[in-house]
Amino acid sequence: MGERCCLAVVRVLVLQAAWALSGGQVRYSVPEEAKAGTVVGRLAQDLGLEAGEAEARRLRLVAPGRRASVEVSGASGALLVSSRLDREELCGKSAPCALRLEVLLERPLRVFHVQLEVTDINDNAPLFPAARKNLSIAESSLLGSRFPLEGASDADIGANAQLTYTLSPSEHFSLDLQKSNERNVEPELVLTKSLDRETIPVHRLVLTATDGGRPSLTGTMELVISVEDANDNAPQFNQSVYKVQLPESAEVGTMVTRVNATDADEGLNSDVTYTVTNFIPPSGKHVISINPNTGEILLTAALDFEEVSVFDFRIEAKDKGTPALLGHCKVMLEVADVNDNAPEVWVTSLSVPVPEDASLGTVVALLSVSDRDSGENGRVRCWVWPASPFGLEATFAGSYSLVLREALDRERVSEYEVEVRAEDGGAPALRASRGLRVPVSDVNDNAPLFAQAVYTVLARENNAAGAELARLWARDPDEAANGRVSYSVWDGGVGVGGGGAAGSSSGGSGWRPASSYVSVDAESGRLWALQPLDYEELQVLQFEVRAVDAGEPPLSGNATVQLFVLDENDNAPALLPPAGSAAEAGGVAAAEAALALAGAGSESGTLWAWAAWGAPAGQVVAKIRAVDADSGYNAWLRYELWEPRGKGPFRVGLYSGEVSTARALDEADGPRQRLLIVVRDHGEPARSATATLSVSLLEAAEAALAAGSSSSSSSLSAVSRSAAGVELGAGAASAATNVWLVVAICAVSSLFLLAVVLYGASRWAPRAAVLSGPGPTTLVCASEVGSWSYSQRHSRSLCVADGAAKSDLMVFSPNFPPPPPAPAAKDTQPESSTLLDTVSANTFLSSPTRTKPFCPSRCGGFAGIRATFPRPETDECLTGSSRVLKDISGTFASAL
Repeated sequence: MGERCCLAVVRVLVLQAAWALSGGQVRYSVPEEAKAGTVVGRLAQDLGLEAGEAEARRLRLVAPGRRASVEVSGASGALLVSSRLDREELCGKSAPCALRLEVLLERPLRVFHVQLEVTDINDNAPLFPAARKNLSIAESSLLGSRFPLEGASDADIGANAQLTYTLSPSEHFSLDLQKSNERNVEPELVLTKSLDRETIPVHRLVLTATDGGRPSLTGTMELVISVEDANDNAPQFNQSVYKVQLPESAEVGTMVTRVNATDADEGLNSDVTYTVTNFIPPSGKHVISINPNTGEILLTAALDFEEVSVFDFRIEAKDKGTPALLGHCKVMLEVADVNDNAPEVWVTSLSVPVPEDASLGTVVALLSVSDRDSGENGRVRCWVWPASPFGLEATFAGSYSLVLREALDRERVSEYEVEVRAEDGGAPALRASRGLRVPVSDVNDNAPLFAQAVYTVLARENNAAGAELARLWARDPDEAANGRVSYSVWDGGVGVGGGGAAGSSSGGSGWRPASSYVSVDAESGRLWALQPLDYEELQVLQFEVRAVDAGEPPLSGNATVQLFVLDENDNAPALLPPAGSAAEAGGVAAAEAALALAGAGSESGTLWAWAAWGAPAGQVVAKIRAVDADSGYNAWLRYELWEPRGKGPFRVGLYSGEVSTARALDEADGPRQRLLIVVRDHGEPARSATATLSVSLLEAAEAALAAGSSSSSSSLSAVSRSAAGVELGAGAASAATNVWLVVAICAVSSLFLLAVVLYGASRWAPRAAVLSGPGPTTLVCASEVGSWSYSQRHSRSLCVADGAAKSDLMVFSPNFPPPPPAPAAKDTQPESSTLLDTVSANTFLSSPTRTKPFCPSRCGGFAGIRATFPRPETDECLTGSSRVLKDISGTFASAL
């Protein structure tokens, strides 16, 4: 195996060396008239190609300007004869007859030059101008008289065209051969014996011409010699050879020369006429004419050096004697070259379009340049015009390659009009040109680019689903698929918590992708909303939009979209339960329910408060708390006393919501005052909620007895409601039957423990009451200038701090599992009647039962306050607590 590899390497090295020594050119020879299919040479092997590589790389032949008569076999890579090869037709008398061929090889593109020499065979017999030649010879002709004969011509060359002549046997005539030049032999008939017309008036001889081929071919001409009497002096020219040189640009009618012959005879025997008897080549008969009387030779056709450079003529001078005598001379006309042929430019191969990422040196076209003139007139110089990324490289004599010299950019120039110009070295110089159209094909080298890096989009909440938000556009200067851009939402989203719809469904925290809010049309870049936007859920949405083209490989560009949701006044104020009341046993869940049930113009149930007769003016009786889920002016609340109008005993703080006495209370005001309070926001249009406050006027002693009863009942209600909330939340979070079973067992145990806790709380005055529950994060701020809220999605606790009646309230809620979302419209008003926070230490609960006041000492790190909670009837809280316990017990019993 190693020896075979070594032999292969040696073979390749030998071929490369032979190729280098031969100057990069393969030479073959083939005889003319070879049959079609004859193998000229193993071209693929000589070029160093492996088996099958010739067909894979499309080895093919290019013959510029003429029919090649040979072809390359695609399977074997051999050079074959494809049609009849006639050397005389291809090259005429030129020797050697060499055809220059170009062989193209692709992947990569290479060009090889092959020289095919067509060798001559003896396929043409000598040919005389005429089959019969009539001669008239005077009988007085002297012995040794010579009579030139028209020689034969042979289209072959070399030895095949070397002619010898023989004459049929004759005792009067013999044949003598004269060399007119190195190429031609002219036969002459020599008189060897005096003629006797009376004995033999006509001599018939056969002149045979034989060429030097093997086998030799012959041609014959019959000589009919008539013996004439009298005139025994033939005309004689003053010189035997006339040499004339004319430029090929000589005009028709130009005199070539004048020949002159004299005859020593007198009279008609000395009257000479001139004729041209022999033309070499035969086409010369159309080139000149001779005046028979004067011997002037005139040019009758245009000369062409590239066709015939030398003409030989035989001039015959004939007298008018009887018989007429002849004299002969030769005229040699040499044609001088003139720069009358412009260069010719041929495109032999064109590889277009050219990809714009083509490397420098890439061959775009192969050209062949030639000039039929000779010498300086045929020396050609080529260049590319105008200046372009392309240039010419000479690959062989008369062959050029159009190659890439500079990098291309289709987006800058998509097509080049290239003109290859050629100029010869004549004076004046002649030029020729060949135009080439070179288109540049696109390559995906440009990524889509957005008009802006960051798009800021403003959208009002509650927009319609499918509404158009913006139009994005990215430009890709490539063409076709490389420039076709598609858009998609690539990245971005928003974190959601317990405050919005998404947060409620996600269990308190999560992430919603931007694609759940918006979408972009893949073709037009139109950004549209998938759902109505809610400012309370989403204020800012930032995401990426990606533009990707359809090229290979695809390229992309990104743009950042910042979507700002503008608030609309779509939420009515919602009344909150009073701080520390039984309604807040569910923590902020009550506030969340209040927001869910809020609506413009809605009307609440009756709220209860107590005031003592004789209370001075300015005494705070109650505080109305409300929250608006909107923001800014839409969430800025004001409080108005709607009924009674006029000068009543009570007034409401415009922005604080505090209900206070407008004057000192007396018995004339009656036992009870009914107040209708309207809470409005500053939105456009404004939304409102109403609260009915019933203020009972009591004696100071009765108010003191009601305070203690309110504390214990509110504590029991708070604890029982908290337990119910925990149990309900745990039950909502369970999905399987076994989970419900565990929860039910735990609930029964919890009821027992809660009963014990309630009993202990009523007897030993518990220190703190934590009111908590799931719900939206709400920060409620109350001051002289108004009330507003800020929603966050976190867990928090509700704490009531001791201090002035105008202090702010911060609401939090723990991380309890959220209750199932209740489908409630925004514009509905909660109907709870316990939305009143009584903060006055002198306010009493109208109840016949005396209870100790509930005094929490600490609440989430805030100072405790003394507070009582309203209860319109004596057993309302306890009854409510019992009802809650019964409902919980029934729920778990049904679950079991």
